[in-house]
Amino acid sequence: MSRRSFEHVVAAVADRKPSLELGPVDICFLVALHVKAEGANLTSFTEHQLEDVFAHASAVVQPEADQLRRRATHAIQRLRAQRLLARVDGQGVVRTGEFALTRLGTAIVEFYLEEDVLTRASLALLTRSLRAAIGDVRDAARVAETSEQWRDGVVGPLEVSIAELVAGIERRQRGMDLQQEDFQAEIRRLLEADWFGALDRCQELLASTSATLHELNEVLLRDSSDLLELLHDIEELAVASGEKDAETVAHRLMDQIDRSVAWGTARQRAWSEYYQYVHRYLRDVVRLDPTRALTQRLRDQLAGAGAKFALAYAAAPPMRVLRTVATVRDRPPVVRPHKPREKDPTAEAAVDPQAILEGKVRRALDGGAEVLSSVTQQVTAESPEAERFVEAGRVAHSVAQLARATAGHERPWVAVDHFEIEEWRVGSREKE
Repeated sequence: MSRRSFEHVVAAVADRKPSLELGPVDICFLVALHVKAEGANLTSFTEHQLEDVFAHASAVVQPEADQLRRRATHAIQRLRAQRLLARVDGQGVVRTGEFALTRLGTAIVEFYLEEDVLTRASLALLTRSLRAAIGDVRDAARVAETSEQWRDGVVGPLEVSIAELVAGIERRQRGMDLQQEDFQAEIRRLLEADWFGALDRCQELLASTSATLHELNEVLLRDSSDLLELLHDIEELAVASGEKDAETVAHRLMDQIDRSVAWGTARQRAWSEYYQYVHRYLRDVVRLDPTRALTQRLRDQLAGAGAKFALAYAAAPPMRVLRTVATVRDRPPVVRPHKPREKDPTAEAAVDPQAILEGKVRRALDGGAEVLSSVTQQVTAESPEAERFVEAGRVAHSVAQLARATAGHERPWVAVDHFEIEEWRVGSREKE
């Protein structure tokens, strides 16, 4: 994304003045609506149903609260103002409306309810489905001839079905990030609750997570090359057919797959550093102080009001060596006659390297050279070996100006010293 498009997107979102202020009651209200809709197969809620669901949610979160009807009205207004609840009937203010959760409200509920974590099985299934779907789209792109066929057979599946599969991988990757954070918090709680007895559980969590990340990274690295190759074929077919939409969608999906691969590498590296840090802590701190005696004494000393710490050091005097001091006579300074540092300028003939080169080329042509390689061999023979390649380009330029260069349909490459040049036939311009 360029800087201009980045600023445009941010400015467009800022113009909407987005804001989210949700308390525990509001979030539980959203969750209750989602569960109620799934359980009763409801596509929308009336105002009476909304008040009833709010009353049940409030009874769980704040059982002592009163004035439920007024609080339900305010909660519905807050959710509608923040685009979490939308009115879906067409009656306006004529009668009581019907409401449904928006995509934003559903996403918030799914974040708290669903625990989509990326596993080796789910990732392998998603990549297999992706490979099959992208393969079908590539086959459709090979036979597509009209814009309608490209839109229905290529652009549509790429934007909807394949994009959803890639988004499913990214969503599970975010769930894996949350799970790693939970693992780190659990390790911290285990060490706080059971200092020495938590060693086995901590090592088990570390080993299982490391193995999972290693397997995920292997699957991503193995399957991503096939997916990128298929998308690259679709992109090339779109470029050849002039279908900009298909080219853009394929390139965007390639970027998403590259991000997924980069995620696996980055998370494995970060977890490896955390793994080494925790193991070093368990080995150097927990195992050496199983009863926390040393740790507790150190805390008590640091927290004590009368504790004083000082640094003592011993200074050893330098060794004295008694020796006879010899008198050093001053030597006279070295002088030399002054000479003029700058010389008077002298006139010298100017040297034109290009004129010299053209003279060599002209002599080679006059000597009967009929091909470019022969001219190049003669002219560069006197140049240092490291400069002959650059000199060959200048020779070709001079030959094109001084002689008539011709080449056939097949232009062979001829070795000259340690490099190769394209062969030309050269002749005198007087014959033209």
